[in-house]
Amino acid sequence: DSVMSSFAGVSVVDGDKECSCETSAVHAGADSGYHLLMVRGYPRTQEGSSTGDSITTALVYDNDDAERGLAVEAKFSFSLVDHVEKQNPMYICEASKTCTFSGSATSWGCDRFMRRDAIERSSDLKGGCFTVRCDIMVVCQDSKTEDAGRTLSGIHHHFNNLLQTKVGADVTFEVSGERFAAHRCVLAARSKVFMAQLFGPMKEGTTTSTVIQIKDMEAKVFRALLIFIYTDVFPLPLREEHRMGEDEMSVVMEEAKEAEAVQDEMRLQCLQHLFVAADRYDLQRLKFICEQQLSEHIGVTSVMSTLALAEQHHCQGLKEACFKFIQVQSPSCLQTVMSTNGWDRVYTTYPSVFKEFIANLALNQR
Repeated sequence: DSVMSSFAGVSVVDGDKECSCETSAVHAGADSGYHLLMVRGYPRTQEGSSTGDSITTALVYDNDDAERGLAVEAKFSFSLVDHVEKQNPMYICEASKTCTFSGSATSWGCDRFMRRDAIERSSDLKGGCFTVRCDIMVVCQDSKTEDAGRTLSGIHHHFNNLLQTKVGADVTFEVSGERFAAHRCVLAARSKVFMAQLFGPMKEGTTTSTVIQIKDMEAKVFRALLIFIYTDVFPLPLREEHRMGEDEMSVVMEEAKEAEAVQDEMRLQCLQHLFVAADRYDLQRLKFICEQQLSEHIGVTSVMSTLALAEQHHCQGLKEACFKFIQVQSPSCLQTVMSTNGWDRVYTTYPSVFKEFIANLALNQR
C-alpha cells in the first residue's frame, strides 16, 4: 500500500550467525511503516530451521507491551523487496483482516510465505541472498485513531466497499448461475474490453433489467476479477495469515501436509483460470501478476498445463520458466510430467512447443 512508506528499520540474518537489527519502532496509534529482513547465506539459514516445503514469516508483538496487557490491532503484508521496488507489488502474504496482537496472541504471520523451490528458482535470490519487506499499519482502539486508520487505508478500500455494498450498481452479470452487481463506469475505466462491451456500438446491459451472461468462467474467478478491477490488489489468497504460538511455528508445516497439497492444487487451478480471465478482459497488470505467480508455483504435475497456457496467451516469460523447470528435473520426474493431461494437450495442440520441449530435454541430458 502506497501509504506504508515510512522506513522503520532493517534486520539481517546471515547463515547461523545471530540476527542483527537496526530499527525504529512502528508505534500504536494509526502509525505505519515498513521493515526489511535481509536473508544472507541461503540455504545455510535453513539448517537450524524447521523442515518443510515452504518458508515461514511472522510479525511478533513486543514482549514488554504484551506483558502489560496492551493489545494492538494491525494490518500487514509480506513481499519480496524487488517486487516493491519495481512498483509491481505482488504480495505473497497479506492480512485479509485486522489482526489483534496481545499477550495471548503475540505472533501473526504466514506459515507458507513462499515455497522453497520457488525462491530457489526466483531471480530475487541473488548470490544466496534475498530480502523480505513487511508493511504494517497499526490502528489504536479509540474512535479518533480508528477514523485516522481508515483514512490511511487507501482508495482501494473505498472502491471495495462500493463493490460489496452495490450502492449505485447499474449492471448485472450472471456467471455459472451466480449474479454479480457492478458499476459500468468502473469496469470501463479499467478494461478496454468492458468499455467496448458496455459503451461501444454493440453495448450490452443498457437497462437495469438486462443481465449479461458470462460464458466459460467460474463464479469464483469472476468474483476475483471484479475484486482486482475495483481495488488493484491481487485477489487470490495464495498465502493466508495465521496466528502462531511459540511452539507452533516449528511444527506447523508438518501438521497439515496432505491438506496443504490439495489446497495448493486448488489454488493453482484458480490462478490459471484467473490468468485466462485477465487476458480475456485485457487486464495486463493482473495478467503479469498471475504470470509471475504461476512461474513461482510450477510443479511436476502442472508444468505442461502451464506451458500450454503460456503458449496460448503469448507469455514468453512464463514459457521460459516452464522450460527452465523442465531442464533440472530427474528422469523419474520427467516420467511423471509425460503422464499428465497437459502433456497430451501440448503434444496434440502445440507441436512447435513440443519440439522446444524435446530440445530442452536434450539440454538436460548434456
